[in-house]
Amino acid sequence: QVQLVESGGGLVQPGGSLRLSCVASGFRFSTQAMRWYRQPLGKERELVAGIGLFNKTTNYADSVKDRFTISRDNAKNTVFLEMTSLKPEDTAMYYCRAFLDGKIYWGQGTQVTVSS
Repeated sequence: QVQLVESGGGLVQPGGSLRLSCVASGFRFSTQAMRWYRQPLGKERELVAGIGLFNKTTNYADSVKDRFTISRDNAKNTVFLEMTSLKPEDTAMYYCRAFLDGKIYWGQGTQVTVSS
């Protein structure tokens, strides 16, 4: 059974930092690319960052480039999203995603709120 469990969200002031984690189980994590998405309240879900195998390939939405860093620890079946210089517009529910055998799997999400 595939499971993705996100954590690390919270309330942070503008300019602050957070580190999100997503622990995966039920599949061979090291052989799968992983992605982080976010969904602001009332808006569509959008891609934030993606990572290939062994940290060698990463990609980011323009809105988060140079502020967010995606990484993975295959020994711990975990993908991370390090977020710095946070802005109010980064406020959203953040989800990690896996794509396995033609099916998309989502975690339950972790809320990030950037506000003074």
